[in-house]
Amino acid sequence: MIAYLEGKIILKKDKFIILNVNHVGYKVFLSEKRISEIIQTNDEFKIFCFLNVRENSLDLYGFLDFKELEFFEILNNISGVGPKAALQISALGSLESIKDRILAQDETIFEKISGIGRKRAMKIVLELSGKIKEFQKSKTPSVKTSETEDALIGLGFSREIAKNAIAKVSKDIKGSDKIIEQALKILGKQ
Repeated sequence: MIAYLEGKIILKKDKFIILNVNHVGYKVFLSEKRISEIIQTNDEFKIFCFLNVRENSLDLYGFLDFKELEFFEILNNISGVGPKAALQISALGSLESIKDRILAQDETIFEKISGIGRKRAMKIVLELSGKIKEFQKSKTPSVKTSETEDALIGLGFSREIAKNAIAKVSKDIKGSDKIIEQALKILGKQ
């Protein structure tokens, strides 16, 4: 699967670019917003990609960062939203503002997208709000959090106590050793 490309833009059109990567041209669909941000061709370009495989075509959709790609994949997995609509939705604004509007059950967010009426918008908002909440919950803890939890558990503390102590450690403190040290101080005061 193609997940990332880096090369020079050799052609820019309304809905796609052709990216030259080691003398191979990749046609990558971008949102109108992203296309308008590209000033000229021959620029070096780095892009995350989603390869949509269909019976009669392989289409690449491009994103400037990985969070955009993840959000697109969530949108694309909703029934009634294909990759082209997902691309348009993901370009409606900042990722956070779109998530906020969807979590607020604001179906007017889709008014500018052709092919999505009020009923479909309501259905998408309902499905998407659930998926976004699920997505936010499933974010795995950082490696440092896992390491520090495991270290505290190894010292005889329960996972719940370890988590609570780590949560109380200042976010300014970096490094597993320092986080463990601070968590132990917090636990010692209890």
